[in-house]
This record gives sequence, C-alpha cells and structure tokens, in this order.
Amino acid sequence: MNFLHYATPGLAGELEKRAYIGGRWVEADDGATFEVVNPAGTGEVLARVPNLGADETRRAIVAADEAGAAWAGAGAAERSAVLRRWADLIREDVERLATLLVLEQGKPLAEARGELIYAASFFDWFAEEGRRPHGETIPSARPGTRMTTIRQPMGVGACITPWNFPASMITRKAAPALAAGCTVVLKPAEQTPLIAIALCALAERAGLPPGVVNLVTGDRAAAALIGETLVGHERVRKISFTGSTKVGSRLMRLAAEGIKSVALELGGNAPFLVFEDADLDLALDSAMRAKFNNAGQACIAANRILVARAVHDEFVARLAERCAALVVGNGLDPDTDIGPLINRAAVDKVHRHVTDAVAKGARMLTGGAHHPLGENFYTPTVLVDCPPDADLCAEETFGPVAAVQIFDDEDEAVTAANDTVYGLAAYFFTTDADRVVRVSEALHSGLVSVNVGEFTTPVAPFGGVKQSGIGREGGAEGLRDWQETKYICQGVR
Repeated sequence: MNFLHYATPGLAGELEKRAYIGGRWVEADDGATFEVVNPAGTGEVLARVPNLGADETRRAIVAADEAGAAWAGAGAAERSAVLRRWADLIREDVERLATLLVLEQGKPLAEARGELIYAASFFDWFAEEGRRPHGETIPSARPGTRMTTIRQPMGVGACITPWNFPASMITRKAAPALAAGCTVVLKPAEQTPLIAIALCALAERAGLPPGVVNLVTGDRAAAALIGETLVGHERVRKISFTGSTKVGSRLMRLAAEGIKSVALELGGNAPFLVFEDADLDLALDSAMRAKFNNAGQACIAANRILVARAVHDEFVARLAERCAALVVGNGLDPDTDIGPLINRAAVDKVHRHVTDAVAKGARMLTGGAHHPLGENFYTPTVLVDCPPDADLCAEETFGPVAAVQIFDDEDEAVTAANDTVYGLAAYFFTTDADRVVRVSEALHSGLVSVNVGEFTTPVAPFGGVKQSGIGREGGAEGLRDWQETKYICQGVR
C-alpha cells in the first residue's frame, strides 16, 4: 500500500479516508469524512479524510497502551534504528512530501522542503539522544544502602499539532516520545492532516510496530471531542500541545483533573530589537526571515520590530523596499516568496490588525490590503509609528505585517519588549558584547536570538515562559520531558 503515490494538483484514492490505529488504516465508524481544501485555490478539495469521534480515539489510546510495554522493552538501540529509517524515508521522498505540504498548507515550495528536512532532523537527533537515558548513582547518606535513579518512559502521550508547520511539529513531539520508549496518539490540525497521513505511512515502512504511533483525524467540530477524550483518558499520561494560549489553557485545566504531565507551546508576541550599533545589513536580512517566513504564520515570528531612533529611518526605508519586492503567489511557483494564509479568517484578522493600527496613528509604508490573487492572500505590509495600544502590538498577527516602533535607549527597548503576557521568542541585534549579556538576561523569553534570524534546531530546547507555555521540546530537555525519574534505594548486606 503506497500512500505516497499521488498526483498533483488533485489528491485522490490512497490519501483519502485514512486514519491509523493499531497498525491498521481505518475509516470513521460511521463513514463520516471532512474536506481538506487547498488554501491557494478557490475551494479546491484535495481530499476527504475520516472525521473520527470519541470511540475511535479511545481505541487509538488502547492500541498505544497495549503496544507500550514491548516498545519500551525493545531497547534504545532498536528504537534508534527505526527512527533513523523513518528520517531516511522522509529525505528520500522530500519532493513529493513537499508538494503535498504546499498543497494543503500553502507555504512556498522551498520552505516546505526546508521544513521536511528539519522534521527529519528530529529523528536523527533523538535516535542518538535516546540511546543515553542516563540515571545516577547517589552517594548514600544511609549506611548499608545503595541509592540510584533511572529514567523510564511516561507511557502513552497525546500529541496535538498545529497547521502552520504540520510536518516538523509532529516529529518534534513524536521523536523524543518514541526515543524515550513512549507510544503516541497524534491529532493533526484539521486544515493539514494529509502530511500526517503520509508521515504515518512512512513510519509503517520504517518498521514501527503496530500501535506505537496512531493517527486520529477530525474536523473543527470534532477536535474538541477528540481532545477531551485524549486528555481525559486514564491511560494517557502526557499531553503535548502546540497551538493557541486559549486552547492550551483549557487542555491544562482538563489535564489537572487526571494529574497528567503537560507540555504546552502556545502563543507568542516576539520582539525584534535593532540597536543603534547593529549591523543593519544583518538585521534587515534577519528581519525578512523572522517576519515573513511562512507568510508570518509562526509562533516565533517577529511580531513587534523595535528600532533605535538613530537608525530607524534608514532601517524602515530599506525594510519597506524589500517588503514591496516580495512575490506573492502559489507556493508551487518557484518564484513565490509569500504564499496564501491558511484561510479567510486569518486574512480578516491580519487586515483588522492593520486597520486598527492605522486608525490609532500608525503610518503605512507599503501594502495594507487584500491581494488580488485570491481571498486567502494578503499584501506584505510595513507599518511604522505603531502605538503600543494597537491590537497588533498585543496579539499575534500571524500574517505578513511588519509593525515598527521607535525606542531611545536600552532600558526603554527591554521594557517594551517585555510588555506582553507572552514570552516565547525574542530577537536583538547589536555589536556591543556587554549589551549581548545584559539584554539576553533581561528579556522575559524562553528563546533569545542574538544577531541571527533563524535559530531553531533539534539539538537545543524550545519553549516559552509566561502565557507562551511550559515544558521544552528539543535538546536533552526534550527527551527528559517524556521520562519519569525513579529513585531506587537498595539495602546492601
């Protein structure tokens, strides 16, 4: 059964009506499906996938639980080999997978390829990190005893992923879970289930045993029921969620009833600080990536660009020029820089933020309108003099809008950067070595990027503070997030 044998632009047959439970490809119990629509088109239906409910979700949980003991007992070396095969299969099929990703999510093809290589790298990293689940021997404070700790898998994990990076968010959660010896139930976003289906097909080819990874799909109406079933089931011991702060807060409350471990990667409002001594060429290149990658639809996207007064005018003039040159188009066109937003609601939110900022005194240098290419496209936009009370300074815009503010000194910049309930990513640019230390430590953010616009990697921890979430994905911390530490005290005669 080759789930990657599909044609474009239409997707039919093998990618339709597929969820994955206990090593079997299944439909919904009642045969219900929902449509996956190409955001770049005019309602083009790519596929219809199963619209599952509570019963199917419970079966997926049971399948994961029943597979758990054998997978945990298989040993780190065997788990590592399977993860490496899965990564290799992703790289071998990167072109077809990238095309599929563009069709259902909209991002440019080059970005889709990059996401898939990044997705595979999580399997590479955790295939090795999972081979080193070291415990400790503790110097005993009690005569006649030997004290040790070991790390063991938590058990079944529920992984709920978003639509903006639908491949890499699956692997960022599944790789450490599987490396630790856990089993998982995946719930992809309703807008982008096809890449999840394809990844599960590759997992099967890689030799992942039945039940170790399960996939439940559902539309927006079914998502709440599936989520509540996952969080409420006694056999699920960990919830890993990436999405909005509002939904994450609800899942955390539900998880508290069962005293479950949670990892939440939620909203962001990333500041991007350009100090007067910054390398402006580097800062501009980085701003273009940090702001406009994936059309601005990223939790770590530069949401507020704060620029020192001494370099403000030059910086914004050059930023507006480069923004106006961005090519908006279908992601499959190799010349495209900015693809469609995920749906019309996303476009409407972006435009509401722009009009609100202008009404409150912001000046528009370029863009600021729906793009004529289609209802899901928006013209890349630069706004200056954005007031702090504008909606786009308090909320994630999640679109191709660069909102610029001026600051006069370091303290003012840091205070403005920290003036948010979020704390995921922050960027700043300076050539002052002392300032690098001061500002890095002063920013209330789980991730700080200094003089670079792209910083995510599987070898480093990823996660936020405040209302941006709890827990870490990636790095050694990402593996430990899926493990329980057990203390063993042994009497010695």
